[in-house]
Amino acid sequence: MSQSTSEYESTPPTTKRPIKRTPSQLDIAAFKDLTTIDALKTLQKSLNKLVLTAPPQTQREIRTEFDGFEQLFGRYLHDNADQSSIDWQEIQPPPEGTVIPYKKLVEADIDDVKNLLNKLIVVKLNGGLGTTMGCQGPKSVISVRSGLTFLDLTIQQLEQLNRQYNCDVPLVLMNSFNTHEETEKILQKYSHVSVKIYNFHQSKYPRVDRETLLPVATNMTGSDNECWYPPGHGDVYQSFYNSGLLDQFIEQGKEYMFLSNIDNLGATVDLYILKHLLTDATKHEFVMEVTDKTRADVKGGTLIEYQGKLRLLEIAQVPKEHVDEFKSVSKFRIFNTNNLWINLPAIKRIIEDKMLHMEIIVNHKTLDKGINVIQLETASGAAIKSFEGAQGINVPRRRFLPVKTTSDLLLVMSNLFTLNRGNLAMNKQRSFPTVPLVKLGTSFNKVKDFLSRFQSIPDCLELDSLTVSGDVTFGKGVSLRGTVIIIANHGDRIDIPTGAILENKIVSGNLRILEH
Repeated sequence: MSQSTSEYESTPPTTKRPIKRTPSQLDIAAFKDLTTIDALKTLQKSLNKLVLTAPPQTQREIRTEFDGFEQLFGRYLHDNADQSSIDWQEIQPPPEGTVIPYKKLVEADIDDVKNLLNKLIVVKLNGGLGTTMGCQGPKSVISVRSGLTFLDLTIQQLEQLNRQYNCDVPLVLMNSFNTHEETEKILQKYSHVSVKIYNFHQSKYPRVDRETLLPVATNMTGSDNECWYPPGHGDVYQSFYNSGLLDQFIEQGKEYMFLSNIDNLGATVDLYILKHLLTDATKHEFVMEVTDKTRADVKGGTLIEYQGKLRLLEIAQVPKEHVDEFKSVSKFRIFNTNNLWINLPAIKRIIEDKMLHMEIIVNHKTLDKGINVIQLETASGAAIKSFEGAQGINVPRRRFLPVKTTSDLLLVMSNLFTLNRGNLAMNKQRSFPTVPLVKLGTSFNKVKDFLSRFQSIPDCLELDSLTVSGDVTFGKGVSLRGTVIIIANHGDRIDIPTGAILENKIVSGNLRILEH
């Protein structure tokens, strides 16, 4: 890579000549340009018809959302015609000083905490459903610890901050059309808490037929939800702006948002990062928390320098022949936790100047009715290149504790962690700070099934790795230590007895505990 870089640098820019195209190449390029324009015009007509099927009082808001979709679709068509992709040879590691260690921030004294916190809002991405874990409704209302949900824990954290420092840190939820209605109902139970709670919804974009490049939906009200999709968390900037909340918070003197996934239980307000943002000599409009990669994170996006800008590189953008290199822990050592700190006035400026640019993620899906569709999405971290003074902070692993599966749920429910006013912390009795690798089989996928298979959550303080497959149940007070593998073959069942201590054990075959 260094060789190709030096060769590139040795060629003065003035010696570069424009590429001459043959007449046939020009014909093809012109044809592609025309078909792109035609496809966009046809889509615009379809969208205009869709808007007219909505109730009159909602048409203006829908039109604003569709403007965003048209821009995204136009970029998709242009990029497809252009065949533009990332040039692997131009990828450089982030320049010195653009990714700083968290321990450097901890050296600072924290004073005037109230004033620091009064400049902050906390935004949680709340668009996901609990369906992958077998639950109905928003994922944020799944009970994760001591009967408390993701939402409960988030509100407890902020209530503690507001009371302790007599400040006003509001919670803002970005819902999707899948979660908005139910979230608004759930929020009524928090009317007594000392946290102001706001919510807005991300855009509702139409899925597009892969063949015709036209929306599958025929009207706004009667169409099945399957015809629509929320366009990824990169939509947070425009939707937040459209909601009016951005201007409202700027007027109140708020300067930064701390944005994270609601299912990341490690994403708590950090005073050291906040102080750094508000007092550093360099203005950082965008800070991304990154952490060291492990074998479990090889697909996570990473920070690179590309064409003079700090940029997020996702696995979907990597050419196939370089995917193994991308997954290498030695070359790309950090990954994006999706804990982002973003300057509010900068968001306003970038949106109004139309300077927000994020790579498009193209998702191919097949609807229940058999139609092949595409949905275009963006990721919030990809906006890093649009902001000035962007920076990465390499944070401890404890700030990345996502609960995506019941395997993750087992860990956060166990004695590996202690819970204090909404904050989960690694148990001090754990002798090393890493989280065990847990893989539970399909019998545990749904929360209800998962809970029915444990009479109590096992002691995991000394666990390194747990693999469970097949029909397995756990009695009360089981201890798991070292590497434990439990495999019940098809038709067999394994009941781990009450009080069992499994240390570096492989259990297979059939083991039934019969009541007597």
